[in-house]
Amino acid sequence: MFPAPGSVTDRAVVQTVPVVGNLPAESTSFIGRSAELAALDGLLEQHRLVTVTGPGGVGKSRLALRAARQFQDRCPDGAWWVELSPLRDRNLLAATVADAFDITDQSLRTACEALCGRLADKRMLLVLDTCEHLISACGHLIGELLQTSPGLTVLATSRQPLGRPQERVFPLEPLPVAHEALTLFKERATEAVPRLDFDDPGRAAAAAEVCRRLDGIPLALELAGARLKLWSVEQLASRLGSRFDVLADTSVGALPRHQTMRTAIGWSHELCEPLERLLWARLSAFAGDFDLAAAQDIGAGGPLPARAVEQVLAGLVDKSVVRTRVAPSGRLGHRMLDTIREYGLRWLDELGEGPEVADRHARRFRRIAHEADAAWLGPGQLDWYARLEAEHADLRTALEHLLATDPEAALDMAGSLWFVWFCCGRLREGRGYLQRALDGCPGPGPYRAAAVWALGMCAFLQGDFVIAHRLGEECSRAATDPEQRLRAAYLHGGSVLMPGDPQGALGILGPALAQDTGFTPGRALCALARIYALHNLGRHHEASAEAVLLRDECAALGERWMRAYADYMLAVSALALGRPAEAAAHARAMLGGKRLLHDSFGIAIGLDLLACAVAFQGDGEDGALLLGVGQECWRTVGKAQMGAPELTAVRQRCERRARAALGDGAYDSAFDRGVATGLDEGLAMALKGGFADGS
Repeated sequence: MFPAPGSVTDRAVVQTVPVVGNLPAESTSFIGRSAELAALDGLLEQHRLVTVTGPGGVGKSRLALRAARQFQDRCPDGAWWVELSPLRDRNLLAATVADAFDITDQSLRTACEALCGRLADKRMLLVLDTCEHLISACGHLIGELLQTSPGLTVLATSRQPLGRPQERVFPLEPLPVAHEALTLFKERATEAVPRLDFDDPGRAAAAAEVCRRLDGIPLALELAGARLKLWSVEQLASRLGSRFDVLADTSVGALPRHQTMRTAIGWSHELCEPLERLLWARLSAFAGDFDLAAAQDIGAGGPLPARAVEQVLAGLVDKSVVRTRVAPSGRLGHRMLDTIREYGLRWLDELGEGPEVADRHARRFRRIAHEADAAWLGPGQLDWYARLEAEHADLRTALEHLLATDPEAALDMAGSLWFVWFCCGRLREGRGYLQRALDGCPGPGPYRAAAVWALGMCAFLQGDFVIAHRLGEECSRAATDPEQRLRAAYLHGGSVLMPGDPQGALGILGPALAQDTGFTPGRALCALARIYALHNLGRHHEASAEAVLLRDECAALGERWMRAYADYMLAVSALALGRPAEAAAHARAMLGGKRLLHDSFGIAIGLDLLACAVAFQGDGEDGALLLGVGQECWRTVGKAQMGAPELTAVRQRCERRARAALGDGAYDSAFDRGVATGLDEGLAMALKGGFADGS
């Protein structure tokens, strides 16, 4: 049972409630900026769009993160961070922002419409970090969000203003040289050389000279501090003085602080060993995090053998060119800051290796797509899900490169990623890539069938059954092997089944399932569709028996995504056979699996079904509460119940039973409490068995 509003009165308990949002952890100490923080906080209180501007390396992201953390307790719906530096396609901006909120909208709305709908009634802070390469797109999206979401405040970071009428620009200056810059440099210096003593007058004067030469720019100071593993502070100051005049950027129009940052990076680059410079350039191909294996794959070649990459990479880490962090998945990863990556890309072009390294990067991620496709229906499914989520920016980069340079390879890669589009909630993005790839290869070819099927799967789960039916028929005509026929039958049969023709669906699915293929993705999908059709025809005992077989086959393989849907069908059958307690147990098993894979559609239909099972056990209040939680999930998915008659009927049955038990007023109150509880907390409570389950 959910707690009633106001039931928690202990202030200490209230203060332990986790803060809502996704702000990243701060990886290093935060030095100074107290005046800037206070001023920025005041602007956020008074204005709905504030943009922190300044040159690369000046500390815009760090200041924005600290300001967001300070401001978030005034945001009931949290503070949310979206990193835009890896994004290159402006058309994916809204979808990238939606990812931060787990919005896996599966309707035919645009990503912008779905995002606006989700945030319309929220009171939150949205931080868009690194907007300068998407100025126009960011400005347009922010304008739409501010217009439709009156409780939203946006904090952006960019090297230039966004140019919106309501924007308040906060230019960020470098750190004061005599105080905060010196403090930062000394701290980074002692990290490189512990117990370094700055009481010596000569060393203190040299440190001050370093800070003056570098204009107090934080990133430049960090790069300089890393050199103290090799030089004394006095040597560092001397070398900075002698080399900056040679390396200084005197191009027309370059502002002094931009010159200083570029010169500092150029100086750091000059001081790297030749193999370090080569690896720096090649690793700049990565849009996101990369591990050692990836660095060896992309960085090795010519004078740099794979066995030497680890040592050379360690040198770049020591020099603060590459940063190391533990990703949310728990994997140790490396990343370059944008300013350093940009320098590496320019150097890569100078070396004449740009196209070759981009090709190598694309080949790597095309290969990963194939490996994940082959392993998806197995024990590594959760690991593959986490990995592909972590490497999604590089998958996009690889696809974009192949679309421009090798359309056939792009078609192959986009089709191989069907499970990312279909199972991991990226339907709109997948549909876009698949359509572009098919448009680039209009004729017959070895990869067309898989791509057409994947496109149809995206349309199907978006509820676009007319297009799915047409593409399913095309797949059926083009199928040349048993697995292709099974996959085509699922798409074709599903597009007939969901609008309400289960008998017609069985006629399509039956012949395909008669093939002896072993347990494959196509067979599992067809078996699931057949079970659903049997249930819709009232053949519940048959449906239940076949669902047990499907669940057991998935369990034997260690597969989770399909197994959860088998649990769902067992719950549907148990409820239809008058066993609501059994249905509730199966529904919870289904929801547990879907939560692991962040399958929003699966969670939405599972919550509806659990609500119905709970209500039919006699607890109308918890049934109404669960429907409220489910309503929040459907808002992230798009069209409620996909417009499918059977899914709509489940929700309507639950509502009728709960209203009959509670009365309209109590039902509405319980439903609203479920909505207010939110998806994460509501789902966690449902899975703990806090609802009636007959035990």
